[in-house]
Amino acid sequence: MIVGVGIDVVDVDRFVSTLERAPGLRERLFTTPERELPPASLAARFAAKEAIAKALGAPAGLRWQDATVRRVAGGPPVVELTGTVQAAAASAGVRSWHLSISHDAGIASAVAIAEG
Repeated sequence: MIVGVGIDVVDVDRFVSTLERAPGLRERLFTTPERELPPASLAARFAAKEAIAKALGAPAGLRWQDATVRRVAGGPPVVELTGTVQAAAASAGVRSWHLSISHDAGIASAVAIAEG
């Protein structure tokens, strides 16, 4: 059963400009392994976190670092949840995630499907 669906689109150049203007934002939005990714991949991770939040109904109090998107060679990205995001997912009855991320032509996008 599908619990929720979320989608988000990010302009990569605008996102990178925002990170440059607010250096602390990278640490606030991303987990340590994510911070080392190239700019387009960071924008895609941000879109993924937004899509995950939307799939959960965008409850207040979610911490950006409580969701990590990991690359898997030859497979789809993996969603790892902790803390506030894990609690919101459990409360909504989410048992698994389907995530698709992409970045091309200056745009990063993500679709998240929460399944119960």
